Amino acid sequence: MEKFAVDINGFYGEFGGAYIPEILYDNVETLKNSYLKVINDPSFQKEYNDLLRDYVGRPSPLYLANRLSEKYGCKIYLKREDLNHTGSHKINNAIGQILLARRMGKTRIIAETGAGQHGVATATVCALMNMQCIVYMGKTDVERQKLNVQKMEMLGATVVPVTSGNMTLKDATNEAIRDWCCNPSDTYYVIGSTVGPHPYPDMVARLQSVISDEIRRQLKEKEGRETPDYVMACVGGGSNAAGTIFHFIDEPGVKIVLAEAAGKGIDTGESAATIHLGKLGIIHGSKTLIMQSEDGQIEEPYSISAGLDYPGIGPMHACMAKAGRSRVLAVTDDEAMQAAFELTKLEGIIPAIESAHALGALDKMSFKADDVVVLCLSGRGDKDMETYINYAP
Repeated sequence: MEKFAVDINGFYGEFGGAYIPEILYDNVETLKNSYLKVINDPSFQKEYNDLLRDYVGRPSPLYLANRLSEKYGCKIYLKREDLNHTGSHKINNAIGQILLARRMGKTRIIAETGAGQHGVATATVCALMNMQCIVYMGKTDVERQKLNVQKMEMLGATVVPVTSGNMTLKDATNEAIRDWCCNPSDTYYVIGSTVGPHPYPDMVARLQSVISDEIRRQLKEKEGRETPDYVMACVGGGSNAAGTIFHFIDEPGVKIVLAEAAGKGIDTGESAATIHLGKLGIIHGSKTLIMQSEDGQIEEPYSISAGLDYPGIGPMHACMAKAGRSRVLAVTDDEAMQAAFELTKLEGIIPAIESAHALGALDKMSFKADDVVVLCLSGRGDKDMETYINYAP
C-alpha cells in the first residue's frame, strides 16, 4: 500500500487534501487526529466486527458463478455484498463511522445519498443506535429511488429533497456540507464514499477493506491461494472499489479493473466517466479529477445509475488510474443493463445497476481459461426494479 497510501496531509500523489471552509476546520482536524486511533482501538474493533458478523451477516459469500464463468472463459467469483443487511456494501462504512461519531460525542448524524443505499444504511444504523438522522438526496434521485426513500423514512430518518443543480448526488453533497457548516458542534457528517476532505477517503477505504480481507481468506479456502488474477468493481465515488482492491494494491500480480459509468457514451456529453473525461480541480474538499468546462465550471454527470453519477472520483482512484495501477473501463447504460439481464438469466441474481457496470466490463476483457477473477457485486437490484422494467434499449 506504500506507494498508493495517503500521506500525512491527506494526499495520494497530487490528489486529495482537505480544502474546507474555516468553520469546519476544527471538525475535520479533530476527525483527522482521532480516526486512526479510534478505528485501531481493540474495543472499537470488537464492537465493529461483532456488528458486521451478527447484524450485517458477514462474511459475505464468495460465490463461483459457473454459468457466467463458462460464458467468459475463466473462473468468475462474485463477492456477494448484495447479501449484506440493507442490500449493499454501504452498511460496512455506516456502522464504522457512526460508532466513531458516538465516541466523539456527536448526537446528530447527516448524510448524502444518490441511489439511496448509503442513506438507508445510515438511517438503519441511526435507528439501531438511537441517533437523529437527516439524509440529503437530490429530487431526481428521490423520484427514481422511491423505495429507498420510504425505507429511510420508516427507519426514522428525515429525507430532505434537494432541488438545486441537476438535483442528484453532487447537489445532495453540497447541501449536506452546508448543513454541517451551520451545525458544526453536535453534527457528524457520514460521507458514503471515498470522496470529500481528508480523512474521509482513507477512513472509508479502511472501513470497506473488510471486503478484500475476506476475499483473501475465502480464495485461500477455495483456490489454495489468496490472490486472484483480476479484481473488478464499479467506481462512482469509489467506496466498493476501494474495499475490493484494498489488500491487493501492493500485489503486482493482481490486475485491477474498474468500471465507470459512460452513460450514453463518453463523447455524447451525457456521461459520468470522470477518469476518462475529468481534469484536475477541487470538489467537496478534495483535489481530484472532475468533469468540468473550459472555465472550470462543474459539468453535470449523467448515468442511468443513481449511485454512479458523481462528477468527481475519490483521490485514491485518481492516483491509481494516473499511475497505471488500475485499468478503468467506461461502460454505457446499455452495456450495464444488458449485463444485468444476463446475470439474472445465467445465475438468478438481480444486481444493482451500479454493480451491473462492473459486469458490463467483462465483455471488454480477454481472459485465459485458468484466470481467477473476483468481481464485487456491490448491491442488489430491488431498488432498481422500476428502471429495469421501464428500460427499452
